[in-house]
Amino acid sequence: MTRERGPAAPPAQVGAAALWMAGAVASFSAMAVAGREIGAALDTFEIMLYRSLVGVALVWGFAAVTGRTVAWRTRRPGLHVLRNLAHFTGQNLWFAAVTLIPLAQLFAIEFTSPLWVALLAPFLLGEALGVRRAAAVAAGFGGILLVAEPWAEGGLAPGTILAAVAATAFAGTAIATKVLTRTESLLTILIWLTGAQAAMGAICAGWDGEVAWPTGAAGAWVLLVGVTGLAAHLSLTRALSLAPASAVMPVDFARLPVIAVVGALLYGETFGWTLALGATVILLANWVNLREAARG
Repeated sequence: MTRERGPAAPPAQVGAAALWMAGAVASFSAMAVAGREIGAALDTFEIMLYRSLVGVALVWGFAAVTGRTVAWRTRRPGLHVLRNLAHFTGQNLWFAAVTLIPLAQLFAIEFTSPLWVALLAPFLLGEALGVRRAAAVAAGFGGILLVAEPWAEGGLAPGTILAAVAATAFAGTAIATKVLTRTESLLTILIWLTGAQAAMGAICAGWDGEVAWPTGAAGAWVLLVGVTGLAAHLSLTRALSLAPASAVMPVDFARLPVIAVVGALLYGETFGWTLALGATVILLANWVNLREAARG
C-alpha cells in the first residue's frame, strides 16, 4: 500500500524558499559575530533587553503601517509566556556560549535542537518517533560527543554545556511555536516574542539596579543583533511557508561551514577533525529526521 503525499511545491517556490534561507543563514551568522563583539561591553540580559527593544520597534512599526495593531490579542497568553521564557533562557545561554567556544562548535551543538524536538514531540505533541528517527536522534547525540570532546583534558567546557542547554531550550520553543501556529498569526507570535522578552530582559538586567547603556561601537552591534535576530526568524518562517521543511531546512545546514570560515577569518579559530566529524554526524542525523518527518 503506497503512502499518499501532498502536492510538491512548484520549483519557483522552492527557489524563493532557498533564497529566504540564504538570508536566514547570513542573519544568524551576523548575529553570532555581533553577539561576540558586544559580549565584553554588556551582559547577556542587557543584550537581550536591547535586542528585544529593537524588535518591538520594528514589529510594532510594521503592525502600525499595515493597520494590524490588534494582532497583539491572543487566545493563548499562557503558552506565549512559556514559549518566550524558553526562548529567553536559550538565547541568554547562547549569547554566553558565543563568547566562550568557537563559533562552529556553537552552531554544531545548536543543530541538535531539531533532534531534541523529535525526541520530545511524541510526549508533548503526540507525534510518532519511529525506529529511523530514534536512530537519527541517537546518532545526533553521538555527534555531540565528538563535537564536545568530554574525554579531552579538562572535560566538558562551560561554554559547551551552555550551548547544549540552549539547544534544548530552543527545542521547547519550537514545540510551543508549532502549537501556537495552529491558532495564532505570525505577527501575533512576533509581537508577543519581542514584548515578552523585552519585559524579561528589563527585569533581569535591572535586578542589580544597574543597566549598562550601549555607547559608541556597542550601540551599532546592539542594533545589528536586534535586526539580524528578527530577520533570521522572519526569513526562516517565510521559507517554511513556501516549501516543505524537508526541502528548506537542509539549506540551513550551510550555516556551519559559513560560520567556520567566519570564525577562521575573524578570530583565527580552527576546525579540527573531531568537530568536522561530529558536525557531519549531526547534520546527517537532521537530514534523516527531516526525511522521516516528511513521510509522515
